[in-house]
Amino acid sequence: MAQIKEVRLVDDLSGDAADETIEFGLDGRNYEIDLTDDNAKKLRDVLADYVAAARRAAGPAARRRGASNAAARRPSVDREQNQAIREWARKRGMKVSDRGRIPAEVLEAYHQEN
Repeated sequence: MAQIKEVRLVDDLSGDAADETIEFGLDGRNYEIDLTDDNAKKLRDVLADYVAAARRAAGPAARRRGASNAAARRPSVDREQNQAIREWARKRGMKVSDRGRIPAEVLEAYHQEN
């Protein structure tokens, strides 16, 4: 037997059949709302002056790229210190990988002793 499943969008304000889903962000949070064409227009009209005066922010992917670029610009001191911490931990029988994040317990023990 065949089944047909349907998804119907419902306007989150009026309960009528929605025409579109709008994504927006405020105070560091992202939101989605399903709206009819009329309610979508009202939302855009209300926000129009604010959008016109605002700056476009970098999206999450750009922020991640920026963070990785900053990490790439860090001096080699960080790498040298991490290598020293790894050697210190191994001498004390702690398991640490050659690369990647050093476990918090290892860092805490290292900083308490040094």
